[in-house]
Amino acid sequence: MNRLATSLAEDVRAGTTATMVPTALTREGEFPIPQYSRRKILAVWAAAALPMGVLAWIVSPILAVAMGGPSALVRALLITITVGLAWQFVLTMILVYHEQRTLRWSVIREVLWLRAPRSPKTGKRGGRMWLAIPPLMVVLVAAFGVASKVLPTLPHPPSHDINVFLGSHAGQTLLHGNWGLLVLVALLLVFNTVLGEELLFRGLLLPRMNGAFGRWDWLANALMFAAYHFHEYWATPSNIVAGLIFAYPSKRYRSSLIGIAVHSVQDVVILGAVLALVLK
Repeated sequence: MNRLATSLAEDVRAGTTATMVPTALTREGEFPIPQYSRRKILAVWAAAALPMGVLAWIVSPILAVAMGGPSALVRALLITITVGLAWQFVLTMILVYHEQRTLRWSVIREVLWLRAPRSPKTGKRGGRMWLAIPPLMVVLVAAFGVASKVLPTLPHPPSHDINVFLGSHAGQTLLHGNWGLLVLVALLLVFNTVLGEELLFRGLLLPRMNGAFGRWDWLANALMFAAYHFHEYWATPSNIVAGLIFAYPSKRYRSSLIGIAVHSVQDVVILGAVLALVLK
């Protein structure tokens, strides 16, 4: 995978526009960020999405047979999905390094938008802008509640659905007192939001999509985020809604921390459910 990422990074570096962020997006004190072409954006998306699909639908069943034991497929999925999400972190770091020739935190913070949200009107960062996060969390929870009742769920094998597993007798039996599995789930969730999906989609891709998609870069980002979920394709309608809630505020406030914080609500709920089953 490292060779693939290195090759992709060199290709992306050659395919970025010669200019930095368009004047309309530049603010005094902001770090200039090069823009990707549509082909390069798709290449980065594929480098994240395809491994997740392969790991979930090809590698996991093979690993489950090798592991054996109760709920082997679920245990295999937790391992492989964690690996796939960790790969996204590695991919992001490789691409940033090839772009900036450094991984200093002062640079990473700027080029991945890991900074306080900025007021669209005044340009000031932090302060009351952080207050945008709690309402967005409420919106996400409400949207998921409505989506679960209104939006269709595509047909899929229940063996790959974590929600089905957590509600099953097999899931409760496997998780009871299983602290090792709780640690694995927690690691998966950290890479799911803080170091994986959000860092790649809202930290790396979103700031580099304006040159290719203009004012609708956040919408393209949200749709790509939903389409990336090969490993849980049945949740595509809900993931479109989630992607919009993560992408638009991140773009509006120029901060991937917005997407990370709001996305983490889902992780807290899942971790709480798993912890309850471990303690039950």
